[in-house]
Amino acid sequence: MTMVAKIFVTRRLPGEALDFLRSRYSVEVWDSQDKITRKDLLSRIKDIDALISLLSDKIDREVIDSAPNLKIIANYAVGYDNINVEYATSKGIYVTNTPGVLTDATSELAWALLFAVARRVVEADMFTREGRFKGWEPELFLGKEVTGSKIGVIGAGRIGRSFMEKGAGFDIKWCYYSKTRKPDVEERFNARYMDTLNMFKECDFVSLHVPLTSETYHMIGKEHFDRAKGLILINTARGPVVDEREMIKALRDGRLLGAGLDVYENEPEVPHELRTMKNVVLLPHIGSATHRTREKMAMMVAQNVDAALSGKVPMNLVNPEVLKK
Repeated sequence: MTMVAKIFVTRRLPGEALDFLRSRYSVEVWDSQDKITRKDLLSRIKDIDALISLLSDKIDREVIDSAPNLKIIANYAVGYDNINVEYATSKGIYVTNTPGVLTDATSELAWALLFAVARRVVEADMFTREGRFKGWEPELFLGKEVTGSKIGVIGAGRIGRSFMEKGAGFDIKWCYYSKTRKPDVEERFNARYMDTLNMFKECDFVSLHVPLTSETYHMIGKEHFDRAKGLILINTARGPVVDEREMIKALRDGRLLGAGLDVYENEPEVPHELRTMKNVVLLPHIGSATHRTREKMAMMVAQNVDAALSGKVPMNLVNPEVLKK
């Protein structure tokens, strides 16, 4: 008798992905709005063949060792810094992500944050809701104009380029930074390659689009904020890319005019001081939160799992070294 492979999913997913998997495998879902606890996670995965995880789930050595039959960890995210990929690889386990599909949604949100902070949209909305609007005034909620501004983009990958593409029509003077120069970016957007310190000195806005790695952890810190002169920082990448304490100091004393944040250093914790600042727009990590994108992500995860459990190599493999095992 053939055993049906078992899959554990740490949160209910949108769209038809779970139905797709249920038609082929035994699927258990943590069907609660609360994040799964570590104790519950460890107790549910002992005999599973596949784990579908979220970015908020820490998949470390203990978790991996608790699932001796595990063949694949499919992360419902483009990032995978929550997973001990090296250890998974040593155990012959596939690790996959969901690249590409959330590019437009995330770059759109970066623009939404940029405009919200620049034009003080949230602050003005609350002012109006509270019944404080008494008529047009010449100096009511003056903001920072985006058209004709200088914008720095840190990270010229899929999302960074999409962000730049969506700026067409605003007469932006583009600067960018990446580990290596990108001649196509310079030609297409008439963009100037610039180091991050000078970017904070010269630009009106800086938008972050880098993954979290050992190299990018706190890549934006005190030296950057010391050079800032009233710029607005947008972060839809990863919270730990920025030294949050130094950012708060810069927001407090005006070196940063404002910030639009979708991610935080110790997520889901959001520092009290940030929550009290009127020049900051705070979102709960919703960069990819559109119906179309989240459903595509879910189906991509399901297809990765199906491939692994069918004896095939998943398409979105982040640890190709595992193929040598």
